[in-house]
Amino acid sequence: MKKAFVTKEMVENIVKDFPTPFHIYDEKAIRENARKLKEAFSWNKGYKEYFAVKATPNPTILRILHEEGCGTDCSSYAELLMSEKIGIVGDEIMFSSNDTPAEEFVYARKLGATINLDDYTHVQFLKDTCGIPETISCRYNPGGTFSISTTIMDNPGDAKYGMTKEQLFKAYVELKEAGAKRFGLHSFLASNTVTNEYYPTLAKLLFELAVELKNETGIELSFINLSGGIGIPYTPDKEPNDIMVIGEGVRKAFEEVLVPAGLGDLSIFTELGRFMLAPYGHLVTKAIHEKHTHKEYIGVDACAVNLMRPAMYGAYHHITVLGKENEPCDYMYDVTGSLCENNDKFAIDRKLPKIDKGDYLVIHDTGAHGFAMGYNYNGKLKSSELLLKGDGSVKMIRRAETVEDYFATLDGFWEA
Repeated sequence: MKKAFVTKEMVENIVKDFPTPFHIYDEKAIRENARKLKEAFSWNKGYKEYFAVKATPNPTILRILHEEGCGTDCSSYAELLMSEKIGIVGDEIMFSSNDTPAEEFVYARKLGATINLDDYTHVQFLKDTCGIPETISCRYNPGGTFSISTTIMDNPGDAKYGMTKEQLFKAYVELKEAGAKRFGLHSFLASNTVTNEYYPTLAKLLFELAVELKNETGIELSFINLSGGIGIPYTPDKEPNDIMVIGEGVRKAFEEVLVPAGLGDLSIFTELGRFMLAPYGHLVTKAIHEKHTHKEYIGVDACAVNLMRPAMYGAYHHITVLGKENEPCDYMYDVTGSLCENNDKFAIDRKLPKIDKGDYLVIHDTGAHGFAMGYNYNGKLKSSELLLKGDGSVKMIRRAETVEDYFATLDGFWEA
C-alpha cells in the first residue's frame, strides 16, 4: 500500500503559505535513496551516478544529490547551464544528447563535460564544431527487441537513439585517430523496468561488447554507463526494485566478463531519474467541484499542465485522499482537471473513498517527470515546487508561475 509522506494536518498548514496545487519533495527520503544506490555499487571504485536532470530540473534537488556524490546527466543547453550555476562542471557532467545543435556541443566542451555521441555522423560534426576531446563516449543501440528471459522489455530497433555495432566500432577508431584517449560506452534499452534483472542483463551485454571492442580494435573502455531504465512500481500491487540485488547482479557480470579480459579497472556509471526521485514527490491538489452525469466526476485544481503522464500515456498514479486513508474505497470516480481536453484525467473509474469538495488529494510518484513535463496549454500556469526538509519544515524551491510570466515573451503586451 502506498502511503503519503504528508498528512492532512501538514497540508492544511502548508496551504496557509503555498496554495494548491503544488509539487512537494521529501528531502530525507531522497538522500537515503541516493546513499543506498551508492552502497549498492560501492564494489566498483569508479562508480558514479549522474542524475538525469530532465526528470526533475530544480537546482535545489540537484544540490541535494550533488552533496550525496551525484553528478548530472544533461541533454540540453539549459540543463548544462543549470549544472554550471550550482557548481557542477567538468567530468561531473555527462552530456547525452541527440540531434544536437552545434552550440550545445561547444558549451559542453567549454564546461569539460563528458560528451556522449548519439550517432556516427556526430564524430565528424563534433570534430568540425569544437574538436574531439580526450574523453569521449558513444551510445549503442543493438536494434531488434530487448528481452529478459522470454519477456520483451522494449524495442530498441524502433528507438531513434544510438549507433549500430558496426558504426560504434568505426566511431571509436576514428575518435582515437583524432586524439581521444579515454573512451566510454552508453546504452539505454528499456524504460521504467520493475525487475531486478534489467541492469545485470544490460550490463552483461555491454561488458561482452567491451571485450569484443578490445579484441577487434585494441581500444579499452574506461567506463560503461548503464544509463537509466530502473523504474518504480506506480501501482500499489507491485514490489519495488531492490537496488542492492541489482548492484550485486551487475557485480557478478563484471567479474564474470570484464575481469578475465583484463578490464577490471573499468568504472560503472548510471543515469537514473525516475528511480532517484519519482517516489519522493507528490502533487497535492484540492477537490473543487463534483459532477454527476453519465459518470461521477471529481474536479481538482490541478490539471495535465501539472502532471502530464496520465493524459499522455494513460499512466497510473496512485491517489490518497488525505484524512480518509482508512475509509473504504467504495465510490468510483474520474478525477479530472480543467483543460479543454477529455484526456485531462488523473484517474478513470478509480475506486476511492467518498470525496467532498475541499478535500486534499495526494497524487503519488510525481517526483520525476512530473513538474518537468509541464506546459501552458489553455493559458494554465505551472505550480510551485516545495521541499519537505529533513527537520520537517517546508521550503519553496520554485514559485508558481504568474500571468506576467505567461505574457513575458509577448513584447509590450502586458504593458499595453
